[in-house]
Amino acid sequence: MSLRQLDGVSIRVLKNGTFGFASTSDMTDEGLARALKSAMEMARELQTRRLHPVTLAQANLARGTFATDGYQTLDQMPVEEKLGIVRKCEEDLRKSSHIQGAQCQYAEIFEEKHIVTTDGADCIVQIVRPELRFSAFAEEGGKMTSGFDSVGATGGWKCLFENRSIESYIETAAKSAVDLLGAPVAEGGKHTVILSPAMVGLLSHEAIGHTVEADFVKSGSVAQGKIGHMVASELVTLCDSGLSEFKDHAGGMLPVDDEGVVTGNTTIIDKGRLVSYLHNRQSAAEFGAAPTGNARAWEYSDEPLIRMRNTYVAPGSSELDHMIGEIKEGFYIDGPEGGQADATGEFMFGASRVRKIKNGKLEGMVQKVSVSGNAFEVLSSVDAVSRDFQWDLGSGHCGKGQPAKVDAGGPFIRCKVLIGGEQ
Repeated sequence: MSLRQLDGVSIRVLKNGTFGFASTSDMTDEGLARALKSAMEMARELQTRRLHPVTLAQANLARGTFATDGYQTLDQMPVEEKLGIVRKCEEDLRKSSHIQGAQCQYAEIFEEKHIVTTDGADCIVQIVRPELRFSAFAEEGGKMTSGFDSVGATGGWKCLFENRSIESYIETAAKSAVDLLGAPVAEGGKHTVILSPAMVGLLSHEAIGHTVEADFVKSGSVAQGKIGHMVASELVTLCDSGLSEFKDHAGGMLPVDDEGVVTGNTTIIDKGRLVSYLHNRQSAAEFGAAPTGNARAWEYSDEPLIRMRNTYVAPGSSELDHMIGEIKEGFYIDGPEGGQADATGEFMFGASRVRKIKNGKLEGMVQKVSVSGNAFEVLSSVDAVSRDFQWDLGSGHCGKGQPAKVDAGGPFIRCKVLIGGEQ
């Protein structure tokens, strides 16, 4: 078991329209004075290189203590108890037939930040984020397959299992690995599909969310100049929130961002129309918008960047069974395995739990597939959104020069995507 603790201070100075930044782990008066001097010198040095002076938009700045559920209880839970549960999970993963190997991994991140600004923020933020990952490896006749499931939350140990039991995660990982041993290859091409909440979350975060981060917008992302334009089906409302909407304990909860701005819920796409980007105080001033509370820094030595929190598609009014029942030929897609997306909205993701839909009925699992397309075109093809909702990506990290704990999810949606398989 690995334990790592980081303590330090960062100082950011806005002087004559230019930011200077410094950090230190020396929290004596002398150490802080040196860091302040370094930040001031950096601001002075960078003034000659800045084309446009930085200004900061007015914001609702936090004062007081903001503690999320479970911070104290998880800290007080004995390490031996956590390790015992993890060991038993690994043993249970190995019990299924054909399972030749298994892993269960547990991690927890405690954050305590004191944020003070000269224009009014003065707060303490306490957040804890636990996560569990389950992996199973099956073998038969020399063929090897793997199954995976995971859960991450903001809160204590019990928060991990409010929606599904620990046994359910174990069963999904093991059964997926075994079912893939005899699964046929999917038929490639463009298909009508049902995307699970996890896949909807991945699409929302990677292929939409990054394109609307204001720094990426300024660099020329596909979302540039699209405010007020229809970019998706009228059935699609997409948001990013520091809160945990619809279900509790989303893995990216953030009551206050790292500029001291109180967070809330930002609607990005409203019934198909792009209505907002994601901002820090600097970009908000540049765009003439309000700050959205999206400035985040991973460690004390990192400068805040514009980052997502909990990104999702809002639930609709359709029933999942009815959505499946109307598909003559298609696929049900779950089990995201990462992938890539770029500033154009083009994406390609892996999916490991994929089932054929034929004549309105779910059939057996097929081999892992790739799912690709242009995110805005995919969202424009949406013709049904379920009333269900699930956060389902809380065990991962977002990478953008530095990590960030995020979550994403949504309902089930029916749309058209390109499936990689046999032609």
